[in-house]
Amino acid sequence: TWGVFLGKMAAEPSCYTVITDVDDSEPPSEQQLRADLEKGDLRTKISALKRVILLLNQGERLPSLLMVIIRFVLPQDDHTLKKLLLLYWEIIPKTSADGKLLHEMILVCDAYRKDLQSPNEFVRGSTLRFLCKLKEPELIEPLIPAIRENLSHRHYYVRRNAVLAIFSIYKHFEHLIPDAPELIHNLLESESDSSCKRNAFMMLISVDQDRALDYLGTCIDQVHTFNEILQLFIVELVHKVCRTDPLKRAKFIRVIHNLLESSSNAVRYEAAGTLVSLLSAPKVVSAAVSCYTDLILKESDNNVKLIVLDRLMNLKNSANHERVLQGSVMDILRVVSASDLQVRRKTMELCLGLLSNRNAAEVAGFLKKELSKSSGEGEFEKMEEYRQLLVRSLHTCGVKFPDTAPSIVPQLMEFLSDSAAADVIVFVREAFERMPHLRSEMLAQLLANFGNIRASKVSRAALWIIGEYASTSEDIKAAIQTFKTALGALPIVDTEMRAAADIAAAEATPEEAKVVTRTRITADGTYATESSYVSAAAPIQAEKPALRKLLLDGDFFVSASLAVALTKLALRYQEGNNNTDANAVKAEAMYILASVVHLGKSGLVAQADDDSLSRISVCVRVLAEPSPALSNLFLAQCQAAFQSMLASLQEADKPVSKDVVAAQADDLISFRGLKSKEEQSVEDQFDLDLKQATGSDEKDSATSKLNKVFQLSGFSDPVYAEAYVHVHQYDILLDVLVVNQTADTLQGLTLELATHGDLKLTEKPSIHTLGPHDFCSIRANVKVSSTETGIIYGNIVYDVSGSSSDRNVVVLNDIHIDIMDYITPASCTESEFRSMWLDFEWVNTVPVRTKITSLRAYLDHLLATTNMRSLTPASALQGECDFLAANLYARSVFGEDALANVSLEKMPDGQITGQIRIRSKTQGIALSLGDKITYTQEAASAH
Repeated sequence: TWGVFLGKMAAEPSCYTVITDVDDSEPPSEQQLRADLEKGDLRTKISALKRVILLLNQGERLPSLLMVIIRFVLPQDDHTLKKLLLLYWEIIPKTSADGKLLHEMILVCDAYRKDLQSPNEFVRGSTLRFLCKLKEPELIEPLIPAIRENLSHRHYYVRRNAVLAIFSIYKHFEHLIPDAPELIHNLLESESDSSCKRNAFMMLISVDQDRALDYLGTCIDQVHTFNEILQLFIVELVHKVCRTDPLKRAKFIRVIHNLLESSSNAVRYEAAGTLVSLLSAPKVVSAAVSCYTDLILKESDNNVKLIVLDRLMNLKNSANHERVLQGSVMDILRVVSASDLQVRRKTMELCLGLLSNRNAAEVAGFLKKELSKSSGEGEFEKMEEYRQLLVRSLHTCGVKFPDTAPSIVPQLMEFLSDSAAADVIVFVREAFERMPHLRSEMLAQLLANFGNIRASKVSRAALWIIGEYASTSEDIKAAIQTFKTALGALPIVDTEMRAAADIAAAEATPEEAKVVTRTRITADGTYATESSYVSAAAPIQAEKPALRKLLLDGDFFVSASLAVALTKLALRYQEGNNNTDANAVKAEAMYILASVVHLGKSGLVAQADDDSLSRISVCVRVLAEPSPALSNLFLAQCQAAFQSMLASLQEADKPVSKDVVAAQADDLISFRGLKSKEEQSVEDQFDLDLKQATGSDEKDSATSKLNKVFQLSGFSDPVYAEAYVHVHQYDILLDVLVVNQTADTLQGLTLELATHGDLKLTEKPSIHTLGPHDFCSIRANVKVSSTETGIIYGNIVYDVSGSSSDRNVVVLNDIHIDIMDYITPASCTESEFRSMWLDFEWVNTVPVRTKITSLRAYLDHLLATTNMRSLTPASALQGECDFLAANLYARSVFGEDALANVSLEKMPDGQITGQIRIRSKTQGIALSLGDKITYTQEAASAH
């Protein structure tokens, strides 16, 4: 019926105990509790003491039970009672209304002393641990000799808790034990238990760093034999010392370097990070990168892999370390053997950012091997997505470094019938334009693999490539022959009808079953005759060619691409051949197109759409009556538009320069002391320099901080409170300022908080006593588990000193956590966006209501308020139009994807209408984004 959670260790400033009650029954009266504590048996006393602790924790006052517990419970030797008593002594008020120590606590102090001398190790250790939370020096001072004696106890449990107790006492009341650092240093030199050494070393780091360094200097060669936590403290100490005193770096940096080979992954991770932060030498960075890579390969937790990859990404962003990482890119690529697709994707992103002329060929070779392995049926469940990732990576490698493209394109051509064919054909199309010297080989391979293409989108792209880049007469004839092979026998309608009639006739006159007699040898060696009836085989339908199958399935968009490709080929053939041959090619192309149009209108398949039929008719008209203007449109302007598109994509992918020019080399240097009075500006130059040096003229930072301050209570309330909300990824830190606006002393002031949504309080704020017109700062931590608009609410409870009334309560205003703190702009490909749009099930539609009259201005306002990124190219949004459509994308720190489609229309009266459709995998982010957009629309309209 109850649960106990012990708080932080003695090193933390706010140690606490959280007790929760899950019993909904009516609490017993104070008289009943007194009777149980005085006359009950052991089990009854334990139950009654538990109930007393819970009631005290809920704010009840039970002053009459203190002496009862001292008389009838404190003398008991039961371990459960002793543990409960420690909790009881922790939460009861130990001082009177005037702030003086209660006389009854003298008896309790004597009990503490006896427990510190108990023959039982558990009693001693738990009492020492309790003393870490005791903040009354009058109670601690008589216990100092007993605490010092426990440092030499035979059991390590007692010794390590004695170290923590001394640490806490020295930290808060240094005058009670002034020689604590020397005492702990002597213990550390003679101690053999690792946990005791850990606590002692932790204390020396905090209170006497020089003694900690002296101890480290004596055992610098044995550091690798220490336990994990002690090694972590050593890493922390060396990092602090080398930061503050660079002269000691040469002495202690070897310790960190040796810890890269530690058996603990946590120690290796911290050691590598410390090493890189202290030194930037290539050998040091290389050792750290090797350590990180080894950690990723050996660690089974995917979250740890992603954290280490983030650290490598941070190293890549540093210009000093990027070149070293480029030399280690092949080691990093080993991480793609991980079983998680997100880890593989992040590894590939890191390695593609490290491509250079030195490693591009090796990376391309590795990716090609991985692509070959992925073509088989592997154990990886998301093999198709991984194959798409490899194809895109090879695409990036081939575009950035054209020297690798000749070895990449032939292998990618083999995957034109694969699930990654859409990405392959995009790269092939770009390769045709960027590498003219390889066009003939690539075209021959594309024609050879054209019949294997099954996807409509890939077929359309392949038709465009062939029509655009087949330039010689031989290539044009080979292309037309490939198209005819992919279409099958012509005309399509007549051949299909004959095939259907043949199949129907074969099914109508089935052959009779035949009797087949066979002679077999039985088990005893004799011969036997076996007769069986064999039915006639059903007529086998031949598999239809790929392009013909698409047309029979009703996909006439492909026929429009086929018409454009045939028109380009025929017009280009006309330029270099005589009229007779050119007319023959035109006639053949027109015959193919007429057969396709006949199929679309025959009713044999679904009716062809008007757009495709119109496009085919235009192409036939161009073939019948060609003109220079139409030839230029098909043969020149189409390719020019494609080149323009590639140029815009290349401009968008151009990396942003990391070099920021702070000052030009030829800028004048102004010496204020050499200026005359006439040259001095009206404003005092010294004050201006001072403002620039201190940053006091930067108002944006202060303004952004003020936006995070929430007023929790009114100015007329007896207690005024306001909170500064600091959001750091998965944590929210509430720094609450509490001001006593009365002339009374407020005792037991407690900040009680609760949450709504995916928020969780990690600790209970400590209890405070505020004097008249005094103030204090209370901190509370909140954990965030998803991107959802959360609410924090609560109240402040306190007692007025000298008053006998009930506890006073001040209800606080709610704090709404902004979803924008967890969403960052992200980018993805068009195919990825479409795939996620189909997969995500949560949809939230927000109508557009705004007074903004410009479509582009409204889109910019939407991007600024939602932290989303527009995936629609800027070139597509240029110009004046009454319609606008754009796709937006963002990702949360928890890995959640948020998609949005904006459809806007400008009405004749200038008002903007439309809707914003939001899709996500989880409900919370879809609803929260919709609420944010609605709120910002209303706010913008109000202004």
